[in-house]
Amino acid sequence: MNECTHIGLDVHKDTIAVATLRPVTGEIDERVVPNTPEAVRKLLRRHEPETTRLAYEAGPSGYDTHRLVSSLGFRCDMIAPSLIPRKSGSRVKTDRIDARNLARLHRAGELTSVRVPTAAEEAVRDLIRVREEVKCDRRIARQRIRSFLLRYGKRYPHGPDRWSQRFEVWARSLTFDEDLATEAFRNLLSAYFVRDAQLAEMGRRIEELAATEPFADSVARLSALRGIGTLSAMTILAETCDFARFGDAGSYMGFTGLTPSEHSSGASRHQGSITKTGNRHVKRVLVESAWAYRHAPAVRGKLRERLEGQAPEVAAYSWKAQVRLNSTFRRISARKGAHTAVVATARELSGFVWGLMTDNLGPAR
Repeated sequence: MNECTHIGLDVHKDTIAVATLRPVTGEIDERVVPNTPEAVRKLLRRHEPETTRLAYEAGPSGYDTHRLVSSLGFRCDMIAPSLIPRKSGSRVKTDRIDARNLARLHRAGELTSVRVPTAAEEAVRDLIRVREEVKCDRRIARQRIRSFLLRYGKRYPHGPDRWSQRFEVWARSLTFDEDLATEAFRNLLSAYFVRDAQLAEMGRRIEELAATEPFADSVARLSALRGIGTLSAMTILAETCDFARFGDAGSYMGFTGLTPSEHSSGASRHQGSITKTGNRHVKRVLVESAWAYRHAPAVRGKLRERLEGQAPEVAAYSWKAQVRLNSTFRRISARKGAHTAVVATARELSGFVWGLMTDNLGPAR
């Protein structure tokens, strides 16, 4: 690989800092080019695809640069920013230095690349992520409405003010002594109902996608696990894309960010909180799903319906997951509390997810 030319790219909205590491002399040519397809094509025109390797950090600029470079026949790695080695004593950071470091570390094989989704995979993933953001916006809209009612001394007369259809009917009927206050409150309600309608429509659309190929079989298989419904399954599938790229359950656990941090030296070994360096969307879904395992193992209701038509080995695997994860939750919650237990349960659940989607239906580790 040292006989190849390595090019590090520090990609920004308007410019790209380029560092070209020569294979024989080890010299580095640096330049800054505009972030346009024409400039990238002109840059690569001087190089041969067979002897050139490129790398750049994953970031807000998305995958356009990667797809353009790949379409020209070059191999380009998108690098996970959180896993790039950093010099602890360095206090100088510039685009040129970042590009230079990428080129050198890439040649040394010290960089971890991320999988670039296809355009279709990215579109589905973005729809699911936007739904998450809209759900967060709806929660904020509810908080603003409650805060407004608290300031004006309006109390829900039918018990605790848990958000419900009855609470919404009561809120829509409210008026205030000042007309402008009523107008302000109507605007807060409108913002909430818009987000609620958007959330319902996106949820319906994702449910439709889940019933079509290539998602239908995988969603049905994932939904055999307790706590994982259609939306959770679609999130896991859209964020993971290809389960086969993980060699074992431990690798997939690391991808989710649910593995514990560790600081060990000599005979001492200390494990801390989870790393949180993985995919936060999958981590959130798994933690939410893991709460279902605080209950005793059982097959009833929606889970019974989801297991209908599944292969016997899948149903047996689902039961095995229930027994083990419920045991994990009860054992850890007795010592460290429910919140620590649910994270540990989610970590093991990710192992069962990997096993289910790769046909490794033996014990998850």
